[in-house]
Amino acid sequence: MVRTLIQVPEANGTAQRFVRTVRPECLDWLLILNAGHLMRTLTVFMDHYNGCRPHRSLGLTPPNGRTPIENWEGMQPITVTRRDRLGGLLREYERAA
Repeated sequence: MVRTLIQVPEANGTAQRFVRTVRPECLDWLLILNAGHLMRTLTVFMDHYNGCRPHRSLGLTPPNGRTPIENWEGMQPITVTRRDRLGGLLREYERAA
């Protein structure tokens, strides 16, 4: 847990935005059992959010620089694999090898 600084309203806005993102996309769908379960859930969610989920403001690339599946304009179909995380709440796709 990271505490926001006193007398720094910008930090409060960042924390509030994080809560407004994680609650409807993750926490409202799960029954959290204890603090350890919450930390593991948030770790998986943050890895997905920053590592696999495309962001519009970044040109549909994830913030940590992983390359997304490129647009396919050919005639041959490609194989894509799906990985479910948090019991299927989060889905990640990647091109099969």
